[in-house]
Amino acid sequence: MTTEINATHDPARKAWLASAQTADTDFPIQNLPFGLFAHGGRTRGGVALGEAIIDLPALLDAGVLEGGAADAARAAAGDTLAPLLNASPGAVSALRARLSELFREGGSGDRAVLERCLVPMAEAEILLPLKPTAFTDFCTSYDHIRRMGGTTPRLAALALPVAYNGRASSVAPSGTPVVRPRGQYETPPGSGTVEIGPEPMLDFELEFGAWLRAGNALGTSIGMAQAEAAIFGCCLVNDWSARGIQFFESVLGPHLGKSFLTTISPWIVTMEALAPFRTAARGRADDEPPVPAYLLASEDRALGGIDIELTAELNGLRIVRTNLNELYWTLAQMVAHQASNGAPLEPGDLIATGTVSGVAEEARACLAEITWRGGAPIDLPDGTQRNWLEDGDTLTLHGRTQASGYVSIGFGPCTGTVRPAGAA
Repeated sequence: MTTEINATHDPARKAWLASAQTADTDFPIQNLPFGLFAHGGRTRGGVALGEAIIDLPALLDAGVLEGGAADAARAAAGDTLAPLLNASPGAVSALRARLSELFREGGSGDRAVLERCLVPMAEAEILLPLKPTAFTDFCTSYDHIRRMGGTTPRLAALALPVAYNGRASSVAPSGTPVVRPRGQYETPPGSGTVEIGPEPMLDFELEFGAWLRAGNALGTSIGMAQAEAAIFGCCLVNDWSARGIQFFESVLGPHLGKSFLTTISPWIVTMEALAPFRTAARGRADDEPPVPAYLLASEDRALGGIDIELTAELNGLRIVRTNLNELYWTLAQMVAHQASNGAPLEPGDLIATGTVSGVAEEARACLAEITWRGGAPIDLPDGTQRNWLEDGDTLTLHGRTQASGYVSIGFGPCTGTVRPAGAA
């Protein structure tokens, strides 16, 4: 079941913290995403609010949390948020409600006490919230598959959300340098001449991610309602792609062309915070296969989508604008399919949607699409052109929710700067 609208979503509610009231903030009081940060020699969990972090251990010490709210805060108070993903949904919801009450204008909190529980975000190091237990990267954009393959997607991509098991150990937070990988590739592609060296066709992929709670035991599957309930919260994902290596090695599927780095935005925006932005899932055309029974649920058809505008900037120039609603499959369908063969879902599993490309030309969400595999370079404001990413380039993803009558929330930046091979 999708989360119901409650007082934490009230568009009239404002935080007494000025930076949480600006129109362009990703972190108004309606968001309250969880993250992990280091400050003053300590690592602990916190909640983003404007340009500050609510220090959860400090809030516990202040004695302003009790019951389920205190339980959830304690789960997030250590050096990983993994216990928080194991906390009961009710406790997490209670913590959001209590934070919303404490930090709202006219709320019940003692402002002098609460101000001592705030850490300026600029003074903290924002860390990976937890090490993913596993990482699965799906490929759920009809338009991405169509453009990359040059034709209508194969039946499998229309009948199920296709995916591969990625490399959890190379998932890293925003700001992590992107060291150009080395590997084998054909030069030029299709020539039969194999070279070993720095990747010549480095690319990005604008994706969206979901952090999971526990879902199923080995050998069992879950239904769509359970799959929805298994999603704790979301983040932005850039699954950097070494296209030369990837195209050459893809006999069994992606391997070294994908495993060198996946960057995520470090704040986990809860599904509760995203409740006002739920929309209908993508329909099916008459000539497309129907949704299979194990992935079909009326509520998912009605509210399985989320209206989130996603953008990508290359060296400050916006080169992509797309929307999560463009995807052929919903997040819950991806989760249910992941478990459909009896593979267990565990707390801390991370799934990604694959490239979120849409129908429009500006919704091509990777350079392989934008430049038609390097054949049509894009012009940058400094007069240079790009077929692929060059050393020194910075790529940044952003995401903003959209819904009439509600305050837009965001995810914080997901950024990386390319460094030469061997720079690490």
